[in-house]
Amino acid sequence: MRDTAPIRPEEQFDEARVATYLHRYLPDLFLCDDIRFDQFPGGAANLTYRAWCTEGAEYVLRRAPLGVVARGGHDMAREHQVLSRLWRRYSLAPRAFHFCDDAAVMGKPFFVMERRHGYVVRRDWPDGFVGDVGRQFVVATSLVDALADLHAVEPDDVDLGGLGRPDGFVDRQIEGWSLRWQAAATRPVPDMVSLGALLARRVPTSQRTVVLHNDFKLDNTMIGDDGHLVAVFDWDMATLGDPLVDAGTLLAYWAQPDDPTRLVFGANAVAIGDVMSKEQVRERYAHRSGLDLEGIDFYEALALFRIAVIIEQIYARYVAGQTSDERFAAFEPLAPLLASAAMAVLSV
Repeated sequence: MRDTAPIRPEEQFDEARVATYLHRYLPDLFLCDDIRFDQFPGGAANLTYRAWCTEGAEYVLRRAPLGVVARGGHDMAREHQVLSRLWRRYSLAPRAFHFCDDAAVMGKPFFVMERRHGYVVRRDWPDGFVGDVGRQFVVATSLVDALADLHAVEPDDVDLGGLGRPDGFVDRQIEGWSLRWQAAATRPVPDMVSLGALLARRVPTSQRTVVLHNDFKLDNTMIGDDGHLVAVFDWDMATLGDPLVDAGTLLAYWAQPDDPTRLVFGANAVAIGDVMSKEQVRERYAHRSGLDLEGIDFYEALALFRIAVIIEQIYARYVAGQTSDERFAAFEPLAPLLASAAMAVLSV
C-alpha cells in the first residue's frame, strides 16, 4: 500500500539541506548516502513528509504549515516533547527522535519520528473493510478504548507533568478559541459569538487531570489489518487538562445519520456513526475510564466550537493564497453550520 505522493510544489523545501542536516544530527538513523523525500498528502494543517533510504530505513518529518500560524497551534516543539516521552507508557504514540528549531533548515521548525504502517481512514474504508461490519466495529471500539487508555496514563510517569496548566484549562480554551475565531473569521457568524459566551457561563468542574490529545478523532489515527489501532498522530495541541475535552471531541466528530454535523463530516469521512452509536461510545468510554459523563453535552458543544475555528483558520489560509489545495475551497459554509449544531447540543 502506497500512502505517500510527490511533494506539492508550494510545500517543497531544500532537500539537499535537510538531508545534510539529518546525516549530521541523526547518523545512526540515516545510514545511506542518498536520502529521498516524498509527502503524506492527507491531513489539512501540519505538513508531513517521509525521509527514506533505498536500503529500507524510513522516518517521518513533521513541520507547521506555510504562512503565519495561529498562536498556540501547529506547535512542533510541543509535539516532539510529547512523542519523545509518551511512547514509554502509551504504545500508540509514535516515538519522536529529534527536534530542529532552526527554521532555515526546512522553512519551519520540524521533528523526526518513527514511521508506522497501516491505514489512515478518511473518506473511505480501506479494501477489506468495505461491507465488513465486524471489522468496522473493531475500529470503532478500538478508537474509544485508545482514548480511555491514554487518559489512564499518569502524566508524571512519562515526565509530562509540566506539559500544561490544568487549573482553569477549559476557561482558557473558551477564551483562546474565541480570540482565534476573531483573528481567523472571514465573515461574521453571530452564532460563534453567542456560543463562546454561553460556554463561558457553563464550565463544569473537572474530574481528573490527564494528558489530553486535544484533537482525538478517527483520521488522526492509523489502523492495522484487523481493525485495531496501531498509532495515534497529531499531538501538536496536546496538553494537561479535563479528559472529557477529548471525549467531547470524539463525539463531535462521531456524526450519526440524523446529526446536522453529518453535512460537515459525512462527505469527507467514513460514517463511523453508522457503525457504533454515540450512546455506545459514551457507555464504553465511561466504563473503561471510570468517569461520569453526565455533563458530556457541554464538552461536545465545546468541541464543535473549536472545530469551527480550526476549519475557519484553514479556510482563511486558502483565501489568503497560502495553499492551493482545492479541498479547502469547500470549507466556507462549515463554521456557521458547526456553530448552529453546537447551540442545538447545548439546548438539549
